[in-house]
Amino acid sequence: MGWIAWWTSPTWRRRLADNARRAAQFDSTIDYIRLRRSSIAEHGKGALELLAAWLRPVPVVAALVTEVKGKEHLDAALARPEPIIFVSPHLGAIEVCGVYLAHAVPRALAALYRPPKLAWLQPLMLASRDRGNARAAPANAQGVRLLLKTLKEGQSVYILPDQAPGGGDGAWAPFFGHRAYTMTLLARLARSSKATVLFCFAERRKGGRGYIMHFEPMQGSFTGDAVADATTLNQNLERLILKAPTQYLWSYNRYKTPAGAPAPESE
Repeated sequence: MGWIAWWTSPTWRRRLADNARRAAQFDSTIDYIRLRRSSIAEHGKGALELLAAWLRPVPVVAALVTEVKGKEHLDAALARPEPIIFVSPHLGAIEVCGVYLAHAVPRALAALYRPPKLAWLQPLMLASRDRGNARAAPANAQGVRLLLKTLKEGQSVYILPDQAPGGGDGAWAPFFGHRAYTMTLLARLARSSKATVLFCFAERRKGGRGYIMHFEPMQGSFTGDAVADATTLNQNLERLILKAPTQYLWSYNRYKTPAGAPAPESE
């Protein structure tokens, strides 16, 4: 499916190739051709695993996680009374990651979402994300209020932070060496709630042999300065993505200028 998209969609092909090239220029250990070819296949896997993650029972999906790396960070966060913000970029199996959190974390979990481009998928997505301890929160003012309420109650939230926010809701900061309009909501939530921030993702094992969950503590801290906080966020995302760069969603238009956003300064 990934290769079908590559050959039939010039826009998709160009965006994936350009973003993968940026990553290779950012990190000299990355071979661009290998990254691009592997990423195409991983995009296909990501599309095919969606319905399985959405339609299978929560315990069945959670059991597909056969190894957890950094579990000590999760255990330490759960041992503290402060709320937890789980942060996962579009890396690996994002739906499996959310289902695993809803199953493994003994707290309410509010997950921020944006409606999919294919409207018929939304009921399936919402039904999946409203299972176990999880509740779906739309990416609007109503959803933000739900996140704030959940954090105030000492529970947890799940955020995918690498989508370009609406104009006025972000700041320009480097992401793999190029400026990207980056959300500031995460930093505001973390500072107002004093929550523990944990970065995580579900890495696909080769040969369909399940997934590896990764948990990483945040490096650095949020200060209240929008640009500095956006930069700190992107640095943490880069570090996580480089653990499995072929499984990142390089086809996403990460470097666009959203409507209403200020123009970026020249790089």
